[in-house]
Amino acid sequence: MDTRVAIVGIILDDRSSAAEVNRILSEYGDYVIGRMGIPYKARGENIISLVMDAPMDVVNTLSGKLGKLPGISTKTIYAKENN
Repeated sequence: MDTRVAIVGIILDDRSSAAEVNRILSEYGDYVIGRMGIPYKARGENIISLVMDAPMDVVNTLSGKLGKLPGISTKTIYAKENN
């Protein structure tokens, strides 16, 4: 299956979902190239930038699972396909 490089931006407005976010990210760990977490205490938010190399359906499923959690927002950007 063809893979694409993708960046998944995750914002946690509510830390009560942090354990579930980490559990889901671990579930997809084989596809993760890198991860950066930034606690933005001044605004009470936590930001995670996740870089993946995975089939699009895997990235979409991960983003969808995260987006259903309370206090979580996600956005995904895909690299252009190599022809």
